[in-house]
Amino acid sequence: MTERQRQRQPGDRLVPERVLRWNAAGWTLFGLLPPAVAVLDASPARRHWMLALLAAVALCHTAVLVRPDNRVLRPHAYLVVLALVLGATSWLLNGGAAFYTVSLPQFWLLARAPRDAVALSGAAAALTVLGSTLGQGWSPQFLTGNVVFTAAAYGAGTGLGLWVHRFVGRSNERQQQLANELSTAQEELMVAHRERGAAEERERIAREIHDTLAQGFASIVVLAEAARAAAVSDPGRCAEQLTSIEQTARENLAEARVLVGSAPESGVAPGSPATTLRRTLDRFVQDTGLTVTAELADVELDQRTRVALLRCTQESLANVRKHADASTVGVVLTEHAGVVELEITDDGHGFVVEESRGFGLDGMRRRLAELGGDLAVTSSLGDGTRVFARLPTHSQD
Repeated sequence: MTERQRQRQPGDRLVPERVLRWNAAGWTLFGLLPPAVAVLDASPARRHWMLALLAAVALCHTAVLVRPDNRVLRPHAYLVVLALVLGATSWLLNGGAAFYTVSLPQFWLLARAPRDAVALSGAAAALTVLGSTLGQGWSPQFLTGNVVFTAAAYGAGTGLGLWVHRFVGRSNERQQQLANELSTAQEELMVAHRERGAAEERERIAREIHDTLAQGFASIVVLAEAARAAAVSDPGRCAEQLTSIEQTARENLAEARVLVGSAPESGVAPGSPATTLRRTLDRFVQDTGLTVTAELADVELDQRTRVALLRCTQESLANVRKHADASTVGVVLTEHAGVVELEITDDGHGFVVEESRGFGLDGMRRRLAELGGDLAVTSSLGDGTRVFARLPTHSQD
């Protein structure tokens, strides 16, 4: 809403600019022109006075329409001027009921409140009657003509104006109510979006902690137990376990810095996916002593896809270490037709997939789904486990 439109409000009602323009056009055509034509054959003095009054009120009306916020002539002051001009032109024309009737809508369009419109239009009606009385004198014909028409116009205009004001007021109230409801709904939607974003961020952080820090701490626990058991019987093996504990702790520290935002990288060392997975498998063999066979194709993947494959591998190997009681693990990485596939198998005792509700598997599924991929887990008691992940390939970052 512009400042001009805001100033054209009577009370809290906004008068559309289009309505004001149409009223101005009609008032000029049917209000100003007839009196100007009527005095063309009058005496020069009367004609000059009439044209001067009409020109003055037309200029005032234009000023109010163009600049309603001007400090010289406000809409309320203009209506007072209009009432005086109606009285003066009624005196010059010996009657001004028609001019008053055509000018009547302006009192309702420009007044600040209905009571102001009633009062000002009533004053204009009285001045119109007074001017015509002074111009032609009192007579019974005058009573039945100018006075009746002016009074009838005032009464009809007041009734219609009050009805329109009440109707518009109800419409404005309904519009304001709808606007308030819309604003409330928008605020609730923003709150819901913020809460959803916070929940998604908490879930992401929890998933990252599970896939990185929690797995690292679990490895440290297993390595520490093995080191303690070998401290006396196999000091060399114990030293290797302590080295692995130190390396795992350093990796966990790097991952923790990534999670809190103090490190810019993703925690994944640079290199091809095959190199990264090979490094992870070598650490797994060193820590567990299990046999690992790997067929890793040299594929080019973007960073997010690399991280997703690495996290799936780490989670699967952690499950093998903690639950499978396996002796052999197989890892195959292939790429064809724009899809990269990662398969991890073990010969452990397996489990019932339908009864498994671990955070790790669900986290892997969500991570892959975010990138347009999917995860399939097949297993049965005594037959080992197969984890199969598929992801679309993207251009390398």
